[in-house]
Amino acid sequence: MKPFLYACGILISGFCFSQESSSAVKTSFFDGIVVAGYIDHGAYINFTGPNMSVKHKDFKFLLGMLPSLRIKEDQSEKTKNSTIMPTLGAGVSIIYRKLPLQIPVYYNAKTSTQDGSWKMGIGLGYSFK
Repeated sequence: MKPFLYACGILISGFCFSQESSSAVKTSFFDGIVVAGYIDHGAYINFTGPNMSVKHKDFKFLLGMLPSLRIKEDQSEKTKNSTIMPTLGAGVSIIYRKLPLQIPVYYNAKTSTQDGSWKMGIGLGYSFK
């Protein structure tokens, strides 16, 4: 997990300090992007939330929060969680024209059978802007 976070930091900082005037860091509360993907034996749907982004030619690199709906059937034997749960993740999105590729991370809380842990996923979506 740490190598992934370090790589994201290096990627963003590389574009932040580039010599081109078109590569400026911008912040936004919503970018008009919807993504669906796979994570931890389930699915998620999210809309990018507050973020920092850098645009370079046809690419946009985005690092931010991901308000999401996670869809996963609870496999426990006794009491069960809902199949659809709202959650907040964080992650990196790489947008090429209107097609975003996203690598999110979500935290799974401790349960009676598992320790709490971060899970990484992958998803594709569409950018309306």
